[in-house]
Amino acid sequence: MSESSNEKAASAPAMKGSTTARLLPQTRFGGPIPWVIAILIALVIIAAAGGLSLRNLADNARADLSDAVTVQIIEADARARSVQADAAASALADHPLVTSVRIVPEAELSALLEPWLGSSAASEDVPIPALIDVELTRRASASEIAQLQSALDGALAELGTSARVDAQSAWLKPVYDALSAMQYLALALIALVAFATAAAVWLAARSAFSNHADTVEIIHLLGGTDAQVTRIFQRSVLRDAAFGAIVGLVLGLSAVWILGQQFAALDSGMIAGGGLGLVDWLIIGAIPLAGVLLALITGRITIGFALRSML
Repeated sequence: MSESSNEKAASAPAMKGSTTARLLPQTRFGGPIPWVIAILIALVIIAAAGGLSLRNLADNARADLSDAVTVQIIEADARARSVQADAAASALADHPLVTSVRIVPEAELSALLEPWLGSSAASEDVPIPALIDVELTRRASASEIAQLQSALDGALAELGTSARVDAQSAWLKPVYDALSAMQYLALALIALVAFATAAAVWLAARSAFSNHADTVEIIHLLGGTDAQVTRIFQRSVLRDAAFGAIVGLVLGLSAVWILGQQFAALDSGMIAGGGLGLVDWLIIGAIPLAGVLLALITGRITIGFALRSML
């Protein structure tokens, strides 16, 4: 603005907010920005739901398996294998660290192997090792696992065989690492989408301001303030962002529900541990509000910089 314009603005009476609003046209939902925000909010909801579900899945798996070990006995003869499993179970039941011992039935093992081995899993042509599920009083250290192994070796030495003790949490470590990596990927996606949302609002606000730059300068000459102009643009940003957030919430929740139904159809106990709780849904519900707040802050900063560039 020139010095003469500034002098006129200084001498002009202050404008009312309603007058400023009438001079500065308001845009409706005709532009693409509300729909862009809707898509971005939906993506964040899907990513957040996936990340929270993976976190619950990993936590439940750790809680279930951290205090458990599996004993495996490999023996081709079914009768000898049964005797060895009984001897190993008796030896483990007397250990002070053990709370319960269960010999997994062969029928259950065959059912677990059938998807990979087909009908051969139930035949005698494929020897299935004996498995014993052992629940412990707490998570065992490496030395305590070694003590369990020694107790088994002593009990089975007379039978001329041996057993192997596997800590379930140890052989599932690669699974835990993969779940953690996917959680970090979800967080990275959320951060990228948040940046894209801010960039979209920035570009839209700059474009809207440029289209009405002449009107804004006239408002200044008539006594309008930067605060009044900023509020007008902020109302437009709020309206568009709120519309996009509502549409994005509906789209995101619909996608999460569909995915949830697909995973529930798997009827897997491990998948069931990834269900979302009340706190998780509250976090998901806060995402549209966070998106609107981000849009408001970005819009205010953008208009502030644009107004300073006019001086």
